[in-house]
Amino acid sequence: MDVHEYQAKELLASFGVAVPKGAIAFSPDQAVYAATELGGSFWAVKAQIHAGARGKAGGIKLCRTYNEVRDAAKELLGKRLVTLQTGPEGKPVQRVYVETADPFERELYLGYVLDRKAERVRVIASQRGGMDIEEIAANEPEALIQVVVEPAVGLQQFQAREIAFQLGLNIKQVSAAVKTIMNAYRAFRDCDGTMLEINPLVVTKDDRVLALDAKMSFDDNAMFRRPGIADMHDPSQGDPREAQAAEHNLSYIGLEGEIGCIVNGAGLAMATMDMIKHAGGEPANFLDVGGGASPERVATAFRLVLSDRNVKAILVNIFAGINRCDWVAEGVIQAAREVKIDVPLVVRLAGTNVEAGQKILAESGLDLITADTLSDAARKAVDACDAAKKNR
Repeated sequence: MDVHEYQAKELLASFGVAVPKGAIAFSPDQAVYAATELGGSFWAVKAQIHAGARGKAGGIKLCRTYNEVRDAAKELLGKRLVTLQTGPEGKPVQRVYVETADPFERELYLGYVLDRKAERVRVIASQRGGMDIEEIAANEPEALIQVVVEPAVGLQQFQAREIAFQLGLNIKQVSAAVKTIMNAYRAFRDCDGTMLEINPLVVTKDDRVLALDAKMSFDDNAMFRRPGIADMHDPSQGDPREAQAAEHNLSYIGLEGEIGCIVNGAGLAMATMDMIKHAGGEPANFLDVGGGASPERVATAFRLVLSDRNVKAILVNIFAGINRCDWVAEGVIQAAREVKIDVPLVVRLAGTNVEAGQKILAESGLDLITADTLSDAARKAVDACDAAKKNR
């Protein structure tokens, strides 16, 4: 789960990380009011989306007057901002963050990531702040400072000091940087983070160290114990189909293919997608309906899949264990009758009472394509998809 910059900064500030003063605004007038409340004579108006590289895309405006703040907010609010990380569809800007733009001398990079291969938290820092970490790693790998944290003891003060000195800071700045590095680690660890990026981490003329920007991602599976963070989720920043699926306890991820998948079980769903690729097709989605393939859940799954206009065929692949194939078949038929399906439908059942389930499908009167094996189902789905494209 991702959060907006201002939310990440609120969390960091609660753990003692220094951040510039700022306020959120949902309208140009609110942006001007925020600037007057913050004081000063120089502000940054930042589009709030779940993506980086906003500055390069015109999503951050520096303003010296209230009129400029109003114009910047008016320009950003309501638009879809396209950055290097959003894809061509962009993300909607529904709020802006107005922040005091204090002058600074240096830009640094500080990041924390859950390294699943090492099963450790990895701290990454660099003197090349303000750049994408991928760009730094590709062009100047030697500029990366990396520390792997031992989970039994956590990040230690001496490790934070080593990072600070390698960043080329003076003694006074090192003290502030160590505090920032340690407190940011605590925020990452205690909030079940999977990624925290402070880019840039800036050093001011009076030797303060500030998180000028912040991105945080969290483990979805831990949000049941982090209700305050779960409440920060902004559904508008994701695929609306994924939000709709979550409401019905379905796991859905949209892809770019043409064969919609309705499967029970994440492992079987991955295998189904692999077989579609092996047969020469492209899956349009990952969709796990879970252990209970009831008519209501299957109908919702059909609606989600058919909401993708690229879908030319649907493959239903159900392995009945606790469920029974005859129950599943009845659920698929009922759902198919409730939802208008105007693309070829391939159904493959396996497991308990499979013969009874196949008989129900055969006698349903629906225009279904049945298959006995996963490879057969994938091939038939690809063939049906190709035929549908030729007929259009």
